[in-house]
Amino acid sequence: MPDIRSPDPQAPDARSADGNLFLGTITGTSVDGLDIALVDLAGGIHLIAAETSEFPEALRQGLLDLGQPGRDSLEQVGELDAELGDFTARALLAFLNGLGIAPERITAIGSHGQTIRHRPDAAHPFTWQIGDPNRIAERTGITTVADFRRRDMAAGGQGAPLVPAFHEALFRTASETRVLLNIGGISNITLLPADRSLPVIGFDTGPGNGLMDAWCLQHQNRAYDEGGAWAAGGELLPDLLESLCSDPYLDRPPPKSTGREVFNLPWLDARADLTDFDAQDVQRTLAEFTAVTVVEAVNRWAADASRLVVCGGGRLNGLLMARLTELAGMPVQTSEMLGFDGDAMEAAAFAWLAARRMAGLAGNAPAVTGASGDRVLGAVYPGKPD
Repeated sequence: MPDIRSPDPQAPDARSADGNLFLGTITGTSVDGLDIALVDLAGGIHLIAAETSEFPEALRQGLLDLGQPGRDSLEQVGELDAELGDFTARALLAFLNGLGIAPERITAIGSHGQTIRHRPDAAHPFTWQIGDPNRIAERTGITTVADFRRRDMAAGGQGAPLVPAFHEALFRTASETRVLLNIGGISNITLLPADRSLPVIGFDTGPGNGLMDAWCLQHQNRAYDEGGAWAAGGELLPDLLESLCSDPYLDRPPPKSTGREVFNLPWLDARADLTDFDAQDVQRTLAEFTAVTVVEAVNRWAADASRLVVCGGGRLNGLLMARLTELAGMPVQTSEMLGFDGDAMEAAAFAWLAARRMAGLAGNAPAVTGASGDRVLGAVYPGKPD
């Protein structure tokens, strides 16, 4: 089991916080593992501990394949749904065991699961996450909340992003306007106006790490470009960058959301004959593409922001952070500088959303998703009876 991170050493003793402890878990678009967070919601939001549980390679590759149209089948979906549910349950129990916390102390698990298809613009819009919550509840004995996105979509929303409401609860302040940027496989921003009369805005800006990871795996046989070192040694390809930036999604106004089913290697291949370019130069250009599209979105929708706060795996890419700093025209910092583990943000958000569901409170932000109103999100799968 990976080392457990304890980002808030001042948080109250988890074992004494009965009724306020919630687990959150998500496998994001990067498919780099299962993110887990334990949150104490007594008197605020306290992140007690977090970890990322690495997937077995066969499970990871299966999940990656399901995210690409044309590589899936109903048999594969069914098996991976069950396998991911079982893996999630085992990982959560190991996580709790490492903390010395009995499962009975946990009020609920918020399990986002793995998105295998997100089609908010289809004739019949849908979004699909797997990781069977029945198995999670059965194996752990803990009530599990899952299927967070579809009620928002049924109300006319995008079903995503859902984390901006959590960003607001954590980071909104009357002292300054902030932008929260999450760089996972896809990048998304949350605008938190200082003026409380203004709504929170959030949307997917376009690719994050996803294209860079896929290109690195194809040409370097590595899951990701650690620190952005490979990209940093390449040369920018202006014509390729211009072609990438011409995708119509980038100019659409929010609410909007996207995923790997759009921004993937076939999408990249359709933009240019990549055999004409050095692979390292393409990687450098993909990093620039992520930085440019993020900054253009921030400048368009949050030009008055005082700072850009970055979370997610992309904050560890030195080249990407350098380019964001150079382009943004405002201070760029990681969420750790505001006291919150950037790797645990989304998992903690789903712990918080599970608590909202159990209390019968709305979890979406209609101004973000475009839903017709506030909605209570998630289906509840009871744990084992006492």
